[in-house]
Amino acid sequence: MLKVIAIFEYMRKILAMIGILKKKPVDKLLEALGKEKVNTSIVERKLYSYDATPIPIDRAVPSAVVFPENHDDVVKLVRICYQEGIPMFPRGAGSGLTGGAVPTKENGVVVSFERMNRFKVDENNTTAEVEPGVITAQFQEHVEKLGLFYPPDPSSFKYSTIGGNIAENAGGPRCLKYGVTREYVLGLTVVVKDGDVLKLGNPVIKDVAGYDLTKLFVGSEGTLGLITSSNLKLIPKPKARATALALFENLEHVGRAVTKIMTSGIFPSALEFMDRDAIKAVEDFKPVGLPRDVEALLLIEVDGSPQSVREDINQIKGLLEPMGIRVKTAESKKEEERLWMARKSLGPALGNLKSGKINEDIVFPRIYLSEAIPKLRQIAEKYHLLMVIFGHIGDGNLHVNLLYDKQNREEEEKAERAVDEVFELALSYHGSITGEHGVGLTKKKFLKWQFGDIGYELLKGIKLLFDPKNLFNPGKMVEV
Repeated sequence: MLKVIAIFEYMRKILAMIGILKKKPVDKLLEALGKEKVNTSIVERKLYSYDATPIPIDRAVPSAVVFPENHDDVVKLVRICYQEGIPMFPRGAGSGLTGGAVPTKENGVVVSFERMNRFKVDENNTTAEVEPGVITAQFQEHVEKLGLFYPPDPSSFKYSTIGGNIAENAGGPRCLKYGVTREYVLGLTVVVKDGDVLKLGNPVIKDVAGYDLTKLFVGSEGTLGLITSSNLKLIPKPKARATALALFENLEHVGRAVTKIMTSGIFPSALEFMDRDAIKAVEDFKPVGLPRDVEALLLIEVDGSPQSVREDINQIKGLLEPMGIRVKTAESKKEEERLWMARKSLGPALGNLKSGKINEDIVFPRIYLSEAIPKLRQIAEKYHLLMVIFGHIGDGNLHVNLLYDKQNREEEEKAERAVDEVFELALSYHGSITGEHGVGLTKKKFLKWQFGDIGYELLKGIKLLFDPKNLFNPGKMVEV
């Protein structure tokens, strides 16, 4: 018996030497990181193959889900993946709407940053060092207790992560006044090809040395490398806020009202639009007392000192009421929260109207909004579809929702054709195909429309310069 075992061991060594028993790539990750950080369960792998994208997309079940706990784990992960040719699909909370976190290759691994959730605030320098898995709302709540403010507020802020926000260059209502995520990223630590570490920027407000690679990585959707930490800029927290509700009997007056406000010297912190169907959807889903008999409404928020806030709200009333627009001011904190809850409830509210939804976040120059909104409605009428429009109208960023029945393939195809026309309309007005959702899988086709052939080739060149093996989130944004 011992002789048989010795022969077997000898044969095993010979086979290993000639590569027949070569370790699988995932085995190398398990060996380097440990079983507690590399999950190969089919249940976990399937769960992490989805994000919040509402339309059907091509996805793959990854070979593993990796949970790095620190920067060194990410370095080991990238080094092995680049050596073995393993695609990496970075993931925050999976709240993206364009398929940015969805794996597209079965031999790939999903890299979930949920365990990298530490941050450190430097109050004196008004900056913070933040890992990618930190929940946006938790970070905001912490810094506001210190009298500081981190403005970017995507609708998913209660569960989305800072890393995901950086990857998508996330926006939100406050970005009208304060800017998108990019404006608050001072520096990044990124693990790039072969596991090399790239330190970009510094925790300083002014830094104009060389090409701005920090901003290049913001909005790159994980296609250039994996971010392990960020230096974020913080600003003083506003002392006061106030919210007003403007009600419109005529849709065409909305664009004029927005122009009137934005050219008056008042700079709202948020200026949100909801059309009649959006209002009805919210009231059916979670009633807050919005009037159902109007064509549209604006939610207007101003912030600053208590005196300036009162003056701004009164001035807004003085601008809009002569135009025949009813303006109501929230009289309490509770009423303000109720109004903003209506806006934040729109996503789930639309799910009650139809089983299928295409939600596109196009951008128009503000001066064309009065023309563009009726033309969007015409597209919906052409295809006999329900269209609900809302969004950050102060910066021209509209969320156009085409609703359809998932069981009706003909209606779904109409929605797909209609969305092409929606993007064509935005670009015809020198707008953009996305203001905050990113490109991911669902908008790749349209990115070339916006950039043109030469611009698109340059984007591909940047991707291949940072990722010559196409292993960082392959298939997203650009096709190489």
